[in-house]
Amino acid sequence: MTEQSKIPVPEEDKGKSLFERAEGSFGGFESFKPAPVPTELAEPANRRWKKPAGKAAAESPSRLREGPGVGQPEPDAVICEPTPGPTPEREGSQRIEFSAPPQPIDRARLQEQALIVPGGPVTALVEEFRIVKRQILLAARETRLDGAAGAAQRVLVCSPLPGEGKTFCATNLALSIAGEKDSEVLLVDADFAKPSILALLGLSSGAGKARGLMDALANPAISVEDCVLATDVPGLYVLPAGNRTASDSEYLTSNRTAEVLGRLTLGAPNRIVIFDSPPALAASPAAELAKHCGQALVICRADRTGQSALEDALSLLSACPDIKLLLNSANFSPSGRRFGDYYGYGGASA
Repeated sequence: MTEQSKIPVPEEDKGKSLFERAEGSFGGFESFKPAPVPTELAEPANRRWKKPAGKAAAESPSRLREGPGVGQPEPDAVICEPTPGPTPEREGSQRIEFSAPPQPIDRARLQEQALIVPGGPVTALVEEFRIVKRQILLAARETRLDGAAGAAQRVLVCSPLPGEGKTFCATNLALSIAGEKDSEVLLVDADFAKPSILALLGLSSGAGKARGLMDALANPAISVEDCVLATDVPGLYVLPAGNRTASDSEYLTSNRTAEVLGRLTLGAPNRIVIFDSPPALAASPAAELAKHCGQALVICRADRTGQSALEDALSLLSACPDIKLLLNSANFSPSGRRFGDYYGYGGASA
């Protein structure tokens, strides 16, 4: 490697640094100066909207700019139209009514099954479900105020496994809500494999098998409101499960499900829809219905429901934004709380 001391240096460059000698050889470093900064930035160029061929000039997306002294069109303005989507339920939507003639409920059967009897005395069970329904109605009202109409009024009642009292709780909750002065309730038998609501309430399906929710999902020609049964309890309606099919889960995942369920609350902000679904760990419809409900009430039976089963059920129902737990068949209260004794079971109406 050549030593720098042995490189011959012209007499005029002796004593100069390497940079000074490079400046003299290459003409200076003026070209390396930063570019001048403009005092004003240019207006950003908008993407122009291309008018489809054959369209009239009146259909151009140009708009008149509103404001004092401004009234000229802006040809370069970009007009973004919203993507079409499901039409939300509005308060002014035409109300869907249930026009079926009312059927009497078998109150003796309700009493035999230890259910709430409409017009009967205030019992501990009545008071307990008054507290439960108050939480359900409050959450539904708050969710509606947040703009989630429809789903806010749908409540899924489920349990992890069979035999934990989901139908018992769903029926009592519906009977309790029916007693509200400003609300009505639709009890949907969504346990398609083992429907029991009609038999429990003593309702008749009429000639042949009653059409229900599954029929409306499977056949677009059937309106779901025509399948609803009315009862002699003011504000209480029942939607049967319908004809049994091996494709219930597939029908629930179809696009028609949102339309059918939306009609159950269309134009009726005071209507609560309660789904008595099959157990979450025994059949798939519960997880599918959870996607369309604003609340889920998971029934846990004391001394029977295991922690792992409950955790698995909650995971399957996680599409529902609000999941509540209800302890059923508990004989012990740490607080010593007992409902119903205050009224003395003296025939006060529920």
